[in-house]
Amino acid sequence: MSRNHSKSAALYAEAVQYIPGGVNSPVRAFKSVGGDPLFMERGVGSHIYDVDGNGYIDYVMSWGPLIFGHAAPRILEAIADAASRGTSFGASTAAEVALAKRIVAAVPSIEKVRLVSSGTEAVMSAVRVARGFTKRDLIIKFEGNYHGHSDGFLAKSGSGLATFGLPDSAGVPANLTRDTITLPYNDIGAFREAFAAHKGEVACVMLEPVAGNMGVVSPVAGFLETLRELTAADGALLLFDEVISGFRLSVGGAQQMLGVTPDLTTLGKIIGGGLPLAAYGGRADIMDVVSPVGPVYQAGTLSGNPLAVAAGLEQLTILEEGGPEMYDDLTRKIGRLATATQAAADRVGVPVQINRIGSMMTTFFTDTPVTDYATAKTADAARYAKLFRSLLEQGVYFAPSQFEAAFASTAHTEEDLDATITAVDKAFDGLV
Repeated sequence: MSRNHSKSAALYAEAVQYIPGGVNSPVRAFKSVGGDPLFMERGVGSHIYDVDGNGYIDYVMSWGPLIFGHAAPRILEAIADAASRGTSFGASTAAEVALAKRIVAAVPSIEKVRLVSSGTEAVMSAVRVARGFTKRDLIIKFEGNYHGHSDGFLAKSGSGLATFGLPDSAGVPANLTRDTITLPYNDIGAFREAFAAHKGEVACVMLEPVAGNMGVVSPVAGFLETLRELTAADGALLLFDEVISGFRLSVGGAQQMLGVTPDLTTLGKIIGGGLPLAAYGGRADIMDVVSPVGPVYQAGTLSGNPLAVAAGLEQLTILEEGGPEMYDDLTRKIGRLATATQAAADRVGVPVQINRIGSMMTTFFTDTPVTDYATAKTADAARYAKLFRSLLEQGVYFAPSQFEAAFASTAHTEEDLDATITAVDKAFDGLV
C-alpha cells in the first residue's frame, strides 16, 4: 500500500507561496528524485517521522551531524540545561573556552580556533585569514568540493549545485571569482602545473580532504601529500574543509586518519551536536591575524551561542568516551550496508560504484570508478531517483540526491540494517 503524504503535500503547497521553491535549502526540494518534499515532525534514534506519521530509517542524519542519532538524551539534557540559563548573551562564556580547548586538543592542525555559526561562514573567514596572513589573493580549489555559498567558491562546486547540474550561481560578479582557480580533484599533475604557473601568488589551496559533496570521494595516494609539500615550500597555506569529515572519520578528522596536517581547518556539523555551530582554526601565528589581535575582521552576534556550544561539548565528550572502538563499529555498519548494496546490484546486473570511508558512503550508478567530479557526473541520477523512491516507500530515507553521502550513526541497530538491506534488495529488483 502506498504511503500517505497528504499533509506534506499541503504544507509544500503553502510553503511555495512564502519560501522560494518551498524550501530553505535547495536539496530538500526533491527536484532530482521526483515528487514533493517531505516535512518532518520528529526524530528518535535512527528514525525520523513525517507530518503524516510515516516512519523512516534515516541515513541522512541531518546531513552528517547526528552521529548519535536523533534526540540523543545526553545532548538534549545539555541543551536544556544551557537554555535554562539563557539562550544568548552577546558576551563570552566559559563553555566557549571549554569547547575551544577540546577542539585544539583533538585536531592536529589547530592551535587556536574561532567559533562561528555555519560552515559557509567558517570557510569564508578562513580564506580571509589566509589572504591576510600571506598578503596574497589567489585561491586554488577543486571541482566538486563544496565550501558553502560564499560568492568566490561557487564555481564547479558539489552539493546542491551538483544535484541541479549548475556550474556556478547567478548573482556572483565575475570579478569575485577571478582570483579563484578551480582544478580537477585528485589530479596531481594538474595541480603541479597550475601551482608552478602561479608561484608566489597563491594565498591558500583549499579542499575537502575527503570529498562528501559530490558524493564520497577519497583522495588518491600522494594527492594530499603533494599539496602539503608544494604549499609549504612556496609559503601558501593549505586549508582543509572538514565541515563534514571533522569528528566524523575520527576524533581528529580526516587529517588525523590520513596523516596530513594542513595550516587551517574548518569544522561544522558534528561540533554543534545538531545545532548551528562551526569553527575555523589553525596555527597560532596564522590565527593571530584575526581581530581583535590582528587586522583581519570577522564577527558574529550568535558566534559561540550557548545552546550550540553545550550540545557540541556533550557530543565531543561522548565521542571521546566511545574511542576508536566506536568509530570501528560505525565503519562496520556502513561496510555491511555497502557490501549488501553491491551484492544486490551485481545480482540484477546494474553497474554501481560504491565509495565509502569510515561511516560515510555513496552509491554511484555508473560503471566508471569515481575519483573526481567528472567521473561522479557520469552517474545515472535518474536510476538513483528510482532507488530513492523505492526505499522511501519502504521506510528508508537516503539523501534526495545522487551526489551526497549516507551516514551511519551509533543509533542504527542490526535490525535497522537488516530492514534496510531487505529494502535495498527489493529496490534493485525494480531497477531492471
